[in-house]
Amino acid sequence: MRDPMSLSNAPKDQADGLRRLFATARVRVVPVVSNPHVVGSGALLEGLCAAFGELGLHTLVVDAGERAGQPSELAAVDLAACVESLSAKVSFLSARGLPLRYVNAHGSAAQFLEAVTDAAPFADVILLHASAAELSRVLVSRAVRPVLLADTDVQSVTHAYAGMKWLSQRAGLMVYSLLMACSPQLRLAERIAQQLSSCGDGFLGAVLRDWACLDPRQPVSAPLAHEMRHLSRELLLASVPGAALDAAAEAMPLRPRPMWQPQSGRAASPAQRHAALDVAH
Repeated sequence: MRDPMSLSNAPKDQADGLRRLFATARVRVVPVVSNPHVVGSGALLEGLCAAFGELGLHTLVVDAGERAGQPSELAAVDLAACVESLSAKVSFLSARGLPLRYVNAHGSAAQFLEAVTDAAPFADVILLHASAAELSRVLVSRAVRPVLLADTDVQSVTHAYAGMKWLSQRAGLMVYSLLMACSPQLRLAERIAQQLSSCGDGFLGAVLRDWACLDPRQPVSAPLAHEMRHLSRELLLASVPGAALDAAAEAMPLRPRPMWQPQSGRAASPAQRHAALDVAH
């Protein structure tokens, strides 16, 4: 018979399990590969922040993308003074070009994340939005799962695959998630996700673990889709060390299955091969 106290302390849902995990865990880094061809990329970042906020986590968005604002002159002497508060659960740091200031003689900019963490000790999650080239310098020896951004435009899909290729070859990161700026009901979105999955698996040995869609035209107050919540929780768990991950799995025994399994080990059909080549080139 179970101890009644253990029942009273048991997590009531998956969100409660993650909140317990993060109560004592260090800050988590969620890298997002910037994609200048995605018009609604800002809405996608807001969606991730909203999903993390539902778990009671504070997110610091560090925007070092190609279209981000220039950092304040104060960034060289007081990075904390450059952090803006956007809401109770979200803060923001303009950081275009800032990681390069932290590159050492070995080409690593890992100290940039340490500086950001020190500048925002209240943050539970650092959402690092940057190009694949900059992420590969910053994410040295980090166990994280990068998020690829795309929409239905072919240039955005090609750019997403290029980011996967760069990070897999330069940083050794082999597992990814995909977030698309389009309606979840659009069947083309699933075809694009399958193309990226097939191409990453066949050409790079990389895995597209899961994907979700967020319509940038929907109101900010609209509820998040189940796939969006699932993706955000998987991203958080992807950076949890082994012992903590075991505790998280025990706290959250019911986890959704991925929307499809990578086709590793199967021979690609001519149509799949053709689709993969379209993305690769």
